[in-house]
Amino acid sequence: MSYKHPEVLVETNWVKDHLNDTTVRIAEVDYDPTANYNLGHIPGAVLLDWLKDMNDPVTRDILSKQKLEDLLGRAGVGNDTTLVLYGDFNNWFAAFAFWIMKYYGVNKVVLMNGGRKKWIAEDGDISKDVPSYPKASFKTNGPNEEIRTYLDYVRKSLNRKDKVLVDVRSPAEFTGEITAPPEYPNEHAQRGGHIPGAVNIPWSQAVKEDGTFKSAEDLSKLYQSKGVTPDKEILTYCRIGERSSFSWFVLKYLLGYSNVKNYDGSWTEWGNMVRNPIEKP
Repeated sequence: MSYKHPEVLVETNWVKDHLNDTTVRIAEVDYDPTANYNLGHIPGAVLLDWLKDMNDPVTRDILSKQKLEDLLGRAGVGNDTTLVLYGDFNNWFAAFAFWIMKYYGVNKVVLMNGGRKKWIAEDGDISKDVPSYPKASFKTNGPNEEIRTYLDYVRKSLNRKDKVLVDVRSPAEFTGEITAPPEYPNEHAQRGGHIPGAVNIPWSQAVKEDGTFKSAEDLSKLYQSKGVTPDKEILTYCRIGERSSFSWFVLKYLLGYSNVKNYDGSWTEWGNMVRNPIEKP
């Protein structure tokens, strides 16, 4: 049993073979570049700062279509360039960037399996040099609202047999014991718990110890054992949308589920809304 869309995933060896390929651009996506990219990155990789580049802090939204085009253009990424994304924390933020790319119709984008963690574990070459590339022209399409969902739609989806809400956070977050992982103390909600009816399948259950994805067979068993089947509409969520993007990638591209949406507002939105229903033990 193989992945349904293996073309969106490349291995570290593939990246090593394409470091000098002018048709390929590698990008590291970091939550905190000072602890990652700035200490050393894949040679030639550009930085996509998740906080500064992927989000609009004023509208509390992802970056606009125009800003994405400008961002990719400054990185020297044209429409014919293959963009390889990898990131810290087992590709959480790289998967978020991948989701944004697909939201805006970027076709030639892939994830590096295992992310920064695997590259460093394999003693891959690293560099502190910040590359500069000639500015390119990039035009996107979209947005594709088929892969994104919002608060009102999630509310209408509660207790629907044809829909499944997948909470990909840790069990302690799901039960409400904590409201955010220890490394993100300032990004939490006023209440702990989960969206009513959601099933808890932590993102980490989809990967092996080295950070690479489990086999398609193991992934299929994992999700279907919790009632997450391809005949249903799947809504993934976490805390701020990064881990849920990771699980969205698994379900949509590795398993080929046709109807998967990422709720990027996630628990920081849901848990803070007045009179919004939650569940907790």
